[in-house]
Amino acid sequence: MKLLSIVGARPQFVKMASLARAIEQHNARSGSHPIEHRIVHTGQHYDTAMSDIFFADLDLPAADFYLGVGSGPHGKQTGAMLSAVERVLEQEQPDICILYGDTNSTLAGALAASKLHLATAHVEAGLRSFNRAMPEEINRVVADHVCDLLLAPTATAMENLAREGLSGKAVRTGDLMHDIVLHYRGHAQTTSNVLLRLQLEPAGYGLVTLHRAENTDERERLAALLDAFNEIAGHDLPLVFPIHPRTQARLARDLPGWRAHRRLQLIEPVGYLDSLTLLANARVVLTDSGGLQKEALFVGCPCVTLRGETEWLETLEARANLLTDADPGRIRAAVGFWRERYPAGRADFASAATAAFGSGDAAQRIVQELYAFYARGREIAPAIVPAGSARIPDTTMGDLRA
Repeated sequence: MKLLSIVGARPQFVKMASLARAIEQHNARSGSHPIEHRIVHTGQHYDTAMSDIFFADLDLPAADFYLGVGSGPHGKQTGAMLSAVERVLEQEQPDICILYGDTNSTLAGALAASKLHLATAHVEAGLRSFNRAMPEEINRVVADHVCDLLLAPTATAMENLAREGLSGKAVRTGDLMHDIVLHYRGHAQTTSNVLLRLQLEPAGYGLVTLHRAENTDERERLAALLDAFNEIAGHDLPLVFPIHPRTQARLARDLPGWRAHRRLQLIEPVGYLDSLTLLANARVVLTDSGGLQKEALFVGCPCVTLRGETEWLETLEARANLLTDADPGRIRAAVGFWRERYPAGRADFASAATAAFGSGDAAQRIVQELYAFYARGREIAPAIVPAGSARIPDTTMGDLRA
């Protein structure tokens, strides 16, 4: 069986690392039925800090194809990816193309493969924020509707797919990012020296990440978030902010006069092991990243999500996450709430993480499902008619206090 993974961004490298390790284990056990795994890197994240260091940290083999698409407007970037991916697929003719998550690389890969009538599997299928203003929401909905095998991480994802009439080609597997955190957390703590380099004490700081277009591309919204970070750094606790290239560019363009508080430490993006160490030792994380919301749950770090909704309802149900949008008052209140609730700086969400995201065997289950799909002769699910959307539960700070 020949698999081809299409990736381009940091969260996808993490997910693929778990699956690549499971494929290696399968091949070591099953000499007569090996899996050939080829990797296409679109170049969506293209610099060392956003790409190469993740391949090194996660022991990933070098990509077989590097497309070098780079950044740009959604249409231009997706179009360039679509053309380049199509050429690779025509050459390689994989048995199954694997798409991960919700990036433009996912969208381009799903469209290119489906138009070439190649079988496709979508890892992390079924996520919904129900906010069509998010480019990621469009990408994940399209991928789910055109892909042939939907590998859903949670029960909520399966319910979302069922509401859209897609349950016939969906299976719950657990979450690959949970696998990789469980595998690398101890290794990260013993090998990363990021706390020493940045002169940080465990539970003595907060971690910030910010990269989504909704937060970086609107000047007033970005200014409000940055002012909130300065307020927290000045009055609550020091913050470390690995700044994404998108955010750095928007900051230079739209807010050239803004200055970080002396206790708000802006640093270059970090690799996976440093990122995991920073998160595992932070008192709180403030983020708009979907993946980091989950990872915070996995390592016991209370989370403040700088959005009005989340595709990871499980983090709300576990009482591990607060939604604040870009409201500085709500952001500061959420930080204060977590400091009061967990004065020692750590929480234990392990049982909730296992119940929602699996026990760390998602990659093995995905390999099994890919093989079963391949053995069935690549059956394609019948045409689907969407059946409406769903309401996102409202989780407030009052709910958490109850």
